[in-house]
Amino acid sequence: MSKKTSNKVKDKNLKERHNFFLNPYEDCAFTKCPKCEAKTKIRKFPLVIHIEPQQLFFLNKQCKYCPTCDLIIAKKQEIESLMAFGLSQSHPKIIGNKYVVIGTVDKKDWKEGSQESLSPAEIIERTYIFQDIWNFEVIPAGWYPKGEQ
Repeated sequence: MSKKTSNKVKDKNLKERHNFFLNPYEDCAFTKCPKCEAKTKIRKFPLVIHIEPQQLFFLNKQCKYCPTCDLIIAKKQEIESLMAFGLSQSHPKIIGNKYVVIGTVDKKDWKEGSQESLSPAEIIERTYIFQDIWNFEVIPAGWYPKGEQ
């Protein structure tokens, strides 16, 4: 009898918290959770963002949050403009590079990291990676012929 192995390799030191959706839609605010339809709340989360090549960026950002699904929804356009502003003085060459929002940290760790008193290894060690990255497709409201929804 063989055991099934997961495609997702997990490190024992990595901690997981929250689900995440990077909202690419400029005209959708997601006032209701796209999964459970509950009203979303507004919460501030200290996000950890990896920017290529090898740059970590902290962003304490207000996001939509569904406590039922433990889902954080962040607008892509807002994150990109705040990153551009934050990097314009210190690292202007990496503005526009590929990035990945990898997780969150505790508020006290965000404060320490913002003051550059933490090494990148310590930041990664204290980061809570996202349990899952979700993606939703918005279907515009309107009338559709039967069977095309």
